[in-house]
Amino acid sequence: MAKVQLNQKEQHYAGTREQAEEIVLTAKENENLQMHKISEKYNKFGQYFLIDLTFAYQTPKEVMESRPQDDAPEGQMTIDEGVEYTLEKDGSISVPEGQISDEEIDAVEFVEEQEESETPIDPVNDDELPF
Repeated sequence: MAKVQLNQKEQHYAGTREQAEEIVLTAKENENLQMHKISEKYNKFGQYFLIDLTFAYQTPKEVMESRPQDDAPEGQMTIDEGVEYTLEKDGSISVPEGQISDEEIDAVEFVEEQEESETPIDPVNDDELPF
């Protein structure tokens, strides 16, 4: 999946108001400029200007709508795929016959067996520590 830049923020420094306005004029040539702000600041060396620029290239909605529907990563289900299941009152889940392959059932059972076989870690009392 390719990266798509949605927005970019820049901050520039100018010594005079004229230089700050020149930076903004240059930025306005870019049609993606969404916002600009010139802030007058002071420090022990005197007055200076900070210029904040925000560029927006595409909205997330445009990017997501342009993605193909079957663009799910390898091994991940798309929104149209899935497994039908029923949530029982006791909290368990039942799946209709044929929804999950035997290999997938074996894999889940193997993981559950591994989790059950792990021995719990005994808590250690701070007084028993050598340091």
